[in-house]
Amino acid sequence: MATKNAKKKDDPRNKLIASNKKARHDYNIIDEYECGMVLMGTEVKSLRAGRASLVDGFADVTNGEVWLHNVHIMEYAQGTWTNHAARRKRKLLLHKYEIAKLEQKLKETGYTLVPLSIYFKDGRAKLNLALAQGKKLHDKRQTLREKQDRRETERALSAVRRRQG
Repeated sequence: MATKNAKKKDDPRNKLIASNKKARHDYNIIDEYECGMVLMGTEVKSLRAGRASLVDGFADVTNGEVWLHNVHIMEYAQGTWTNHAARRKRKLLLHKYEIAKLEQKLKETGYTLVPLSIYFKDGRAKLNLALAQGKKLHDKRQTLREKQDRRETERALSAVRRRQG
Protein backbone atom coordinates (compact mmCIF):
# COMPACT_ATOMS: atom_id res chain seq x y z
CA MET A 1 0.00 0.00 0.00
CA ALA A 2 1.44 3.36 -1.02
CA THR A 3 1.82 6.05 1.60
CA LYS A 4 0.07 9.38 1.32
CA ASN A 5 3.34 11.28 0.73
CA ALA A 6 4.46 8.95 -2.06
CA LYS A 7 1.08 9.38 -3.70
CA LYS A 8 1.41 13.19 -3.60
CA LYS A 9 4.97 13.11 -4.95
CA ASP A 10 3.99 11.06 -8.00
CA ASP A 11 0.86 13.11 -8.65
CA PRO A 12 1.21 14.99 -11.97
CA ARG A 13 -0.84 17.81 -10.44
CA ASN A 14 2.06 18.60 -8.07
CA LYS A 15 5.11 19.26 -10.22
CA LEU A 16 8.04 21.70 -10.33
CA ILE A 17 8.19 23.66 -13.59
CA ALA A 18 11.14 26.06 -13.15
CA SER A 19 13.49 27.11 -10.38
CA ASN A 20 15.87 30.04 -10.00
CA LYS A 21 19.07 28.54 -8.57
CA LYS A 22 21.03 31.74 -9.15
CA ALA A 23 18.73 33.65 -6.76
CA ARG A 24 19.92 31.69 -3.73
CA HIS A 25 23.51 32.39 -4.75
CA ASP A 26 23.05 36.13 -5.35
CA TYR A 27 20.65 36.98 -2.50
CA ASN A 28 20.12 36.36 1.19
CA ILE A 29 16.58 35.02 1.41
CA ILE A 30 14.74 36.81 4.24
CA ASP A 31 11.21 35.45 3.81
CA GLU A 32 9.31 33.26 1.32
CA TYR A 33 5.72 33.52 0.11
CA GLU A 34 3.59 31.13 -1.92
CA CYS A 35 1.37 33.06 -4.29
CA GLY A 36 -0.95 32.39 -7.17
CA MET A 37 -0.61 33.95 -10.60
CA VAL A 38 -3.17 35.42 -12.97
CA LEU A 39 -2.46 33.55 -16.21
CA MET A 40 -3.98 33.13 -19.65
CA GLY A 41 -4.96 29.66 -20.89
CA THR A 42 -2.03 29.35 -23.27
CA GLU A 43 0.38 30.25 -20.45
CA VAL A 44 -0.95 27.40 -18.31
CA LYS A 45 -0.58 24.96 -21.21
CA SER A 46 2.97 26.15 -21.82
CA LEU A 47 3.78 25.74 -18.10
CA ARG A 48 2.39 22.20 -18.14
CA ALA A 49 4.89 21.51 -20.94
CA GLY A 50 7.66 22.89 -18.66
CA ARG A 51 8.49 25.88 -20.84
CA ALA A 52 9.41 28.69 -18.40
CA SER A 53 12.47 30.59 -17.18
CA LEU A 54 12.87 32.70 -14.04
CA VAL A 55 16.40 33.94 -14.69
CA ASP A 56 15.81 37.72 -14.97
CA GLY A 57 12.54 37.78 -13.05
CA PHE A 58 11.62 40.19 -10.27
CA ALA A 59 8.45 41.50 -8.66
CA ASP A 60 7.31 44.87 -7.38
CA VAL A 61 4.36 46.36 -5.54
CA THR A 62 2.31 48.92 -7.48
CA ASN A 63 -0.96 50.44 -6.18
CA GLY A 64 -1.43 47.69 -3.61
CA GLU A 65 -0.88 44.89 -6.16
CA VAL A 66 2.17 42.68 -6.70
CA TRP A 67 3.35 42.32 -10.31
CA LEU A 68 5.85 39.84 -11.72
CA HIS A 69 8.20 41.14 -14.43
CA ASN A 70 10.63 39.53 -16.93
CA VAL A 71 9.58 35.93 -16.30
CA HIS A 72 9.73 34.15 -19.63
CA ILE A 73 6.89 31.70 -20.35
CA MET A 74 7.29 30.44 -23.92
CA GLU A 75 4.43 30.85 -26.35
CA TYR A 76 2.26 27.76 -26.64
CA ALA A 77 3.11 25.87 -29.84
CA GLN A 78 -0.53 25.07 -30.73
CA GLY A 79 -1.78 28.54 -29.73
CA THR A 80 -3.19 30.69 -32.51
CA TRP A 81 -4.28 34.30 -32.28
CA THR A 82 -5.06 33.71 -28.57
CA ASN A 83 -1.37 33.22 -27.72
CA HIS A 84 0.26 35.34 -25.00
CA ALA A 85 3.35 37.57 -25.01
CA ALA A 86 6.30 35.63 -23.57
CA ARG A 87 7.55 38.34 -21.18
CA ARG A 88 4.36 40.16 -20.20
CA LYS A 89 3.92 41.34 -16.63
CA ARG A 90 1.69 39.09 -14.54
CA LYS A 91 -0.35 39.86 -11.45
CA LEU A 92 0.43 37.84 -8.32
CA LEU A 93 -2.22 36.84 -5.80
CA LEU A 94 -1.36 37.47 -2.14
CA HIS A 95 -3.31 38.46 0.96
CA LYS A 96 -3.62 42.20 1.71
CA TYR A 97 -1.61 41.95 4.92
CA GLU A 98 1.21 40.16 3.06
CA ILE A 99 1.25 42.85 0.37
CA ALA A 100 1.33 45.59 3.03
CA LYS A 101 4.23 43.85 4.79
CA LEU A 102 6.15 43.48 1.51
CA GLU A 103 5.49 47.10 0.54
CA GLN A 104 6.87 48.27 3.89
CA LYS A 105 10.03 46.18 3.52
CA LEU A 106 10.61 47.26 -0.09
CA LYS A 107 10.70 50.91 1.00
CA GLU A 108 13.88 50.07 2.93
CA THR A 109 17.02 50.03 0.81
CA GLY A 110 18.55 46.77 -0.34
CA TYR A 111 15.39 44.64 -0.41
CA THR A 112 13.87 43.11 -3.53
CA LEU A 113 11.31 40.47 -4.52
CA VAL A 114 12.79 37.52 -6.39
CA PRO A 115 10.90 34.51 -7.83
CA LEU A 116 12.42 31.23 -6.65
CA SER A 117 10.26 28.62 -8.39
CA ILE A 118 7.09 27.98 -10.36
CA TYR A 119 5.22 24.77 -9.66
CA PHE A 120 1.80 23.18 -9.80
CA LYS A 121 0.03 22.50 -6.51
CA ASP A 122 -3.26 20.62 -6.72
CA GLY A 123 -3.51 21.55 -10.39
CA ARG A 124 -2.97 25.30 -9.89
CA ALA A 125 0.14 27.21 -10.92
CA LYS A 126 1.94 28.71 -7.91
CA LEU A 127 5.01 30.90 -7.54
CA ASN A 128 7.44 30.80 -4.63
CA LEU A 129 8.37 34.47 -4.12
CA ALA A 130 11.20 35.57 -1.83
CA LEU A 131 11.89 38.81 -0.04
CA ALA A 132 15.64 39.02 -0.49
CA GLN A 133 18.62 41.22 0.18
CA GLY A 134 21.53 41.34 -2.28
CA LYS A 135 24.84 39.73 -1.33
CA LYS A 136 28.16 41.44 -1.76
CA LEU A 137 30.99 39.62 -3.57
CA HIS A 138 32.75 38.67 -0.32
CA ASP A 139 29.46 37.24 1.03
CA LYS A 140 29.17 35.01 -2.04
CA ARG A 141 32.73 33.79 -1.54
CA GLN A 142 32.04 33.11 2.14
CA THR A 143 28.93 31.07 1.24
CA LEU A 144 30.88 29.00 -1.29
CA ARG A 145 33.65 28.42 1.26
CA GLU A 146 31.14 27.25 3.90
CA LYS A 147 29.51 24.91 1.38
CA GLN A 148 32.90 23.45 0.43
CA ASP A 149 33.84 22.98 4.10
CA ARG A 150 30.57 21.13 4.78
CA ARG A 151 31.25 18.80 1.84
CA GLU A 152 34.77 18.06 3.04
CA THR A 153 33.61 17.24 6.58
CA GLU A 154 30.87 14.96 5.22
CA ARG A 155 33.44 13.13 3.07
CA ALA A 156 35.79 12.73 6.02
CA LEU A 157 33.00 11.43 8.26
CA SER A 158 31.82 8.94 5.65
CA ALA A 159 35.39 7.70 5.11
CA VAL A 160 35.78 7.14 8.86
CA ARG A 161 32.46 5.26 8.98
CA ARG A 162 33.52 3.03 6.08
CA ARG A 163 36.80 2.17 7.82
CA GLN A 164 35.05 1.30 11.06
CA GLY A 165 32.86 -1.16 9.28
